[in-house]
Amino acid sequence: MARRARHAAQGRRRGGDHPRPGGRPVILTPEELAAIRRQASEEYPHESCGVIVTRGAERRVVRCRNAQNDLHASDPVRHPRDARTAYSIDPADLLRIGRLEGDGFSVAVIYHSHVDAGAYFSETDRRQALIGDEPLYPGAAYLVTSVMRGRVDSVAAFRWDAARGDFLPVDLAVSEPSSGRHAT
Repeated sequence: MARRARHAAQGRRRGGDHPRPGGRPVILTPEELAAIRRQASEEYPHESCGVIVTRGAERRVVRCRNAQNDLHASDPVRHPRDARTAYSIDPADLLRIGRLEGDGFSVAVIYHSHVDAGAYFSETDRRQALIGDEPLYPGAAYLVTSVMRGRVDSVAAFRWDAARGDFLPVDLAVSEPSSGRHAT
């Protein structure tokens, strides 16, 4: 009974269900959320991007460079959007993430910002997160930060819901910091 009361106080339901349709909440430390918000503000008026990788209790925020302006400059027909309205993680950062995965880390969170727009999972975000009809990182959560006139307005979290075949909003929770967490 005590466990049920504790879970109810934390917003959990019996059987692992969660009140939001997308599933379990995304849990970040205050430092992780602050780093994501800071990066989004610093990179305005361009979209920011990065990931959080985990290995056991160890967590790392991996700030990435948005290469969308490079893509747009090299081929504006194929890449009509620039970094104000799109993001593409720089290939060097993708290699760095791949090396971390080779060292046993998993991509837990993929984040980016929207410039002067809301914190929603856009159709473009959805297309980029899928290979065919399946998510590229099925266990990863997605965070979208809304930056209005250079200031963070809101942050929203999304997870893949296999039953619905879509990314759905989930709660975003901030936990107390613990050991093994740092930014890279």
